[in-house]
Amino acid sequence: MSAAYFFLMDQLNLIQNRLKKELGEMNSIIHQSLYTPNELMNQVVTNYLTVKGKQIRPIMVILSAALFGNVNEHVLHAGAALEMLHNASLIHDDVVDETSLRRGRQTINSIWGNHLAVLVGDYFVSNALSAGIRTGNLEIIAALSDLGKELSLGEIDQICNARDHHFDEPSYISMIRKKTASLFMNCAKMGAEAAGASAEEYAPLVSYAELLGLCFQIKDDIFDYFDDPAIGKPTGNDLREGKVTLPLLYALANAPQQQAQEMKELLKRGNLNDSEIAILIDFAKANGGIEYAYFRMAEMQQEAERYLDNYPESEWKESFRDLFSFIISRQK
Repeated sequence: MSAAYFFLMDQLNLIQNRLKKELGEMNSIIHQSLYTPNELMNQVVTNYLTVKGKQIRPIMVILSAALFGNVNEHVLHAGAALEMLHNASLIHDDVVDETSLRRGRQTINSIWGNHLAVLVGDYFVSNALSAGIRTGNLEIIAALSDLGKELSLGEIDQICNARDHHFDEPSYISMIRKKTASLFMNCAKMGAEAAGASAEEYAPLVSYAELLGLCFQIKDDIFDYFDDPAIGKPTGNDLREGKVTLPLLYALANAPQQQAQEMKELLKRGNLNDSEIAILIDFAKANGGIEYAYFRMAEMQQEAERYLDNYPESEWKESFRDLFSFIISRQK
């Protein structure tokens, strides 16, 4: 891997180290919230929590509060609530997508079956709401409720876009705003709310988080065009599920008309085999799709910086900048 990648990982590690105490306390809240005397549920949950992701979302909650100078117990409960809700969505996604591995470990559905996995996901949702209630802030509770709706609608939009063959960028951006960016936006909002900031004060930060979330999903979608076992899903997995993402959308809109039409007909027919998926991936790459996706992320990063200009320089503001750079340049 490149030196730039390790530099960016160091930047993420620096943020995590700055927040080591707060993240440790938040993870304790998650473990305590999810503990149950039911032996099977406890075994499943404990096994699931053994490996943590990068915890970018709760990091954003805590950073948002730190930006306003008040990381308190309510902030940690808000971070725990969002992390549990996020993990619930991952558990349910693994069932829908029939995923067998996540973070290098077997998924709940692959070990214990879909029935138990759905119940565990529901259990995470309930505990997320419970953690939100502990903040005593109705805005935070409402945000959790709205977020659950946005995440669901984002997934439904993705299904509709595939079914109705919406090969346009605005439909894609609208979908990933609900599916992914809404979670990042609520990280900023809930952290700031728990810190006591006003809606007017944190509005620019929420806009920053929206652009960061959009870039997170665009980068995730780029991974689908390259073969890397470390990422955890096969090349073209999105296309197998009928999902047409930004690199291919750009190619369809900008390639020679006859060639683009042939690719659209292929997508409309569905049930693609490996060679057809390879043709679509090569088509997206050959017609500048990957370069365009990076260009759009760079545009969004520049726009996001203008929102950060509303806040004074601090290590927390710099951490937000580092997080954005990491998300665009990450390798998995």
